[in-house]
Amino acid sequence: YNSLPTLNLTAVQKFHFYSPDRKRFPCLEIGYEAARVGGTLPAVVNAANEVAVDAFLKGNIQFTKIPKIIERVMSTYRQQPSNQLEQVLAADTWARERACAYV
Repeated sequence: YNSLPTLNLTAVQKFHFYSPDRKRFPCLEIGYEAARVGGTLPAVVNAANEVAVDAFLKGNIQFTKIPKIIERVMSTYRQQPSNQLEQVLAADTWARERACAYV
């Protein structure tokens, strides 16, 4: 349950958007790279991210280790096309196992 008030978009006068700082938020660049490459890499990145974030939330790693774990998993992955669900699921399983080993 969220106790924050509802955002009233009609009451907002202006929105300001800025380019994201990719050095400050390295996982954003990781996500863009996975999208550019395509195939099963987005599934690999997602799985590694979930494992790393879970490890952080449990106090097993520092927050700054999250992108390092994801990048390490990405760097050891052999890219596959994602023509079938089984390929995506296999990539997900592989990435989770690898990320757990790095945690």
